[in-house]
Amino acid sequence: MTVGQIPSVAERPRPATRTGGGAHSADLPRTSITARRHRAFYLFTSPWIIGFLLLTVGPMAYALWLSFTTFDGISPHWRYVGLGNYRELLSDPVTWDSLGRTGVFAITSVPLSIIAGLGLAVLVNRPLKARGLWRTLLYLPAVVPPVGAGLIFKQLFNRDSGATNGILHIFGIDAVAWLDDPYARYVILMAVLWGAGNIMIISLAGLQDVPRELHEAARLDGASAWRTFRSITVPLLSPVLLFQCVTGMIASVQTILPLLIAADATPKGVTAIPQSNYMYMMHVFAQYFALGRYGYASALLWVLFVLILIATGLIFKATSGVVFYNVDPEAKK
Repeated sequence: MTVGQIPSVAERPRPATRTGGGAHSADLPRTSITARRHRAFYLFTSPWIIGFLLLTVGPMAYALWLSFTTFDGISPHWRYVGLGNYRELLSDPVTWDSLGRTGVFAITSVPLSIIAGLGLAVLVNRPLKARGLWRTLLYLPAVVPPVGAGLIFKQLFNRDSGATNGILHIFGIDAVAWLDDPYARYVILMAVLWGAGNIMIISLAGLQDVPRELHEAARLDGASAWRTFRSITVPLLSPVLLFQCVTGMIASVQTILPLLIAADATPKGVTAIPQSNYMYMMHVFAQYFALGRYGYASALLWVLFVLILIATGLIFKATSGVVFYNVDPEAKK
């Protein structure tokens, strides 16, 4: 080869290959690469797996064992009763009444929260002045700690010194006992709706993912704003709405903190609980901490867990034909 000529492929020097332990991934067998990926997966997910086993599966298994006993948390004299606690709760009218109130609360609060959050998301998704400020202000109530929010509502609706009755007094209306029956349930519902900012943020993210081309095409076809929202926006938001429905249902049936704050507490336990606010988790709380019936309360919680699973399955079954996915979840990869 003379100077200035480009060597052919056969004449070009090849890079030296490693002969030690630093083999390239291309030189490794496919099974070895797969094993390394599996090890990396379990290594990175091990903190969650360990926490799930210790902090979720372990306590649930312990509560399941307690549900078959008469353990009271203190006395060593307890006995195994089998399904006795479950038979008792099935025949307990207080349990059924509290479960019915919880169901009514969930059926009422979840749709209202979703509608309120979606409505706020539609408003702040429009081209407004200081739109970022409005989004922040509407989301702020969701940032307030639940205890603080509960105390705020308790003070606002206090019969003697609350701001709500103060406003009513200006118009010549007598004071209302908002924290007693039959108004207590509405105060709790307003406290739940006050934190609709979480739903607003999730709905806003879903709205911004809707292609604008579809709205423009519908507008060119003469569709009204309501028809576009109903026929395009809502179907494309259906996975987000399903997520909010399931998580909202689970959260609503476990509502307890606002109920505890609204009640009058004494050193001996929670007293003066309005009948309309005596929901399922309040019944569980009373059995655990007021009566010391750990076994019976654990049975109540396991029944609630099963009911949540059933309700979640029914929601997925009922919405299987109306939820639109960009990618079919049943499609094989």
